[in-house]
Amino acid sequence: MAARLCLFCFSLYISLLIVFHPFIESMIQIANSKFYKIYPHLLPILEKDSAQCFLHFYADYRDYLARSYIIIPEVLNQMIVEDALNCAKVVLEGKAPVLEGFRANPNCMNQYGYFPLHEAAERFSVDMIKLLLHHGASPNLRTAGALVIEDLLPLHVAVENTCLHKYLEGNLLPNQEHPVHPSKKDPNFVYKLIYLLCLPEMKIFLDTTRLLAEHTNNLVEEIWNYIKDGKLLQTAVLLLAAQADIRVIDGFSTIITRIAEETTAITFERSEYEKGNLDFEAKCEHLSSALSLVQIIAKAGKALDSCIQTHQEVCHEDVVKRISQIINGYGFFPTGGVIHIGNICPYEWSLMPGREPPEEHGKMVEAEAAAEGAYKVKIFHVLLYMFN
Repeated sequence: MAARLCLFCFSLYISLLIVFHPFIESMIQIANSKFYKIYPHLLPILEKDSAQCFLHFYADYRDYLARSYIIIPEVLNQMIVEDALNCAKVVLEGKAPVLEGFRANPNCMNQYGYFPLHEAAERFSVDMIKLLLHHGASPNLRTAGALVIEDLLPLHVAVENTCLHKYLEGNLLPNQEHPVHPSKKDPNFVYKLIYLLCLPEMKIFLDTTRLLAEHTNNLVEEIWNYIKDGKLLQTAVLLLAAQADIRVIDGFSTIITRIAEETTAITFERSEYEKGNLDFEAKCEHLSSALSLVQIIAKAGKALDSCIQTHQEVCHEDVVKRISQIINGYGFFPTGGVIHIGNICPYEWSLMPGREPPEEHGKMVEAEAAAEGAYKVKIFHVLLYMFN
């Protein structure tokens, strides 16, 4: 009887949701429209990240910023965009008297189909991600809806954005005959990839990915999906960043076993590959490269991570020498014995008008972001098909 009652209530809920969905959508659009009318006045407050000024603003424009006992998602989203940590903390806590118990929901999807952690991941804001996680944001929520590529975790956003960094794009992807399996024509591709990811400028990207990976479910599955889809660059980013969590669950052994099983399976299915005009050799080469990558990070990953954490203000040449020593020390040697720094073109940072050059090598992220987007167009906004 209780089961039937629960089923009836659930069916009634779904029916009401279907009936009132157009009305709910209309109300959300109205609320968002009202918010963007006053947003130009809110923006200077968020840029200063003044919680006190925001609360005064909220008192004057409450009807534009809140509905149904929550502060609308767009408010928190814009705070993340402006990296307004103090303001975000106030709305997430909801304790200020002027808020009257209203607070921002860190797990509320915005009108474009993604969540606060996706926005913070796109911007590599470690402090904002920590704040959202502290207030209950789930890193296992995925994008949904017609305005965005669906089924993306915040972790995916961080990994894909990292892969768009010009260090990686400029040194690994151009002039490759096999963009899906780039190692086919470059036996040292895996080593170059590791060297580039260990450069000081990449630390913030790995730190962001690591933080999200620590709280993401089924981490080994996410890595395996990258390998299975032929995405060696994404695999390297996630392996290097999340190696500590992978070790805890003996994930390296699991991944190596899966690579071996996949290699065996496609060997038996070679005729099917040839019938489908698929590149059998490229697939095998990719799996071989993935195996090398997993083995290197499984053995040398801790030492590589220590180098990343402690060599933040060292020139590229010294970093590459140190990485070579670590890799060689664990029995891995590139073709030709060593990869010289001359084979790794550094990112050429161009000074924008009114900007000063960064004082310390290894702390270029903010300056790079100003210089026409150091890690190029942020992938998550590339994934948005349209904006209101």
